[in-house]
Amino acid sequence: MDVVAFTRQLVDIESVTGNEGPVGDFLRRELSRLGFQAKKLPVEGVRGNVYATAPEQSRPEIVFSTHMDTVPPFIPSREDADRVYGRGACDAKGIIAAQVAAADRLRHDGIHAGLLFLVGEEKDSLGAKVANQQSHGNKFLINGEPTENRIATASKGTLRVEVIAQGRMAHSAYPELGESAIDNLLEALNRLRAMRLPTEEGVGPCTLNIGVIEGGRAPNVIPDFARAQLLYRLVGSSEALKREIITAVGDLAKVEFTLEIPLARLRTLDGLPTMVAAFTTDIPWLSNWGQPLLVGPGSIHVAHTESEYVEKQQLAEAVDLYCAIAKRLA
Repeated sequence: MDVVAFTRQLVDIESVTGNEGPVGDFLRRELSRLGFQAKKLPVEGVRGNVYATAPEQSRPEIVFSTHMDTVPPFIPSREDADRVYGRGACDAKGIIAAQVAAADRLRHDGIHAGLLFLVGEEKDSLGAKVANQQSHGNKFLINGEPTENRIATASKGTLRVEVIAQGRMAHSAYPELGESAIDNLLEALNRLRAMRLPTEEGVGPCTLNIGVIEGGRAPNVIPDFARAQLLYRLVGSSEALKREIITAVGDLAKVEFTLEIPLARLRTLDGLPTMVAAFTTDIPWLSNWGQPLLVGPGSIHVAHTESEYVEKQQLAEAVDLYCAIAKRLA
C-alpha cells in the first residue's frame, strides 16, 4: 500500500477529539477492504475504537496501536518531495498508516498482528480505558507515538492541576474594599514556579507548564474569581509532589487534581536506538493488552504545531521497523 497517500487520506478527515466517528468509519472500511476482520467498538455516542485482526488469527499475540484523534485546529494535508504536512501527520495518522502497512505485510509473511486504533488520547484516554476491558489475551502491545523511530525506554506521566482563587468584588477606585482573586492566584503560581521539582535518573526532570489562566470581570472591578490550569510531567510517584503543591498554595487558593497518568517504564530491544518520551501516551491505560513497547515515525517537536509534518523516509522506515520488531517478538 502507498503509505504516503494513506497518511494524507487520514489527515484530510477531521478528527479533533470528540469527532473521531468519521475517521473510525473510514478505517474500518479500508481495513475490511484489505482483508482484515475490522469492527468499531463503541466508546461514547458515535465515537468508537477500531479493532482489526486477520481472519486466520482472531487472537493475535502482537497488537499495533495508536490514536485517531488530534488536537485542534484541523489542518488539511499537503506534501512536498520529503514531507507530508497537516494536523495529525505525525501525531498520529502517519503512524496509523505505517502500522496498517506493517500488519498487511506481516500477514503475507505468515505473522498475524492485530490493529487497535483509539479515541480520546489527546484529552482523557477514554478510548484506551474502554478498550482495556476488551482485551483478547495479547502478549505484546506496540504503541505508536512520534519517537523518530527510536524505541522509548520510558514515558513520563501527567498530573493536571487546577488552582482556583476566590476574592471579593469592589470598585477598582477603592481596592481596600475588595480582595483580588487574581493577586492571590499570581502569588500562588509564583510559589509553585519556585518549587524544586524532582529528577529521576534515566528519565529526566519533572517539568511544569502553566497552560491556562482566566478570571476577572472588567478592568475597573476588583476580581472575585481566578483560575489556572497546570500540567506537570511526572518522573515518579506523585504523592510527595501533591503534598508540596498543596503546602505551597496554602490559603491563597483551592487546589484540585483533575487527571493523573503515571510514569511508564517500557521494554526495549537490543540493537535499536532509544529515547525517553517526555510526553504521555495511552499505554498506562492499556495494561491488559500485553507488554508495551513505544515507537513511531515523526518528531514530537512538530506535533501540535501549525506546521506539523512527518518525513516520508521515516514513514517507509517505520513500516520496516514495525515488521522487524514484530518478527523478533513472535
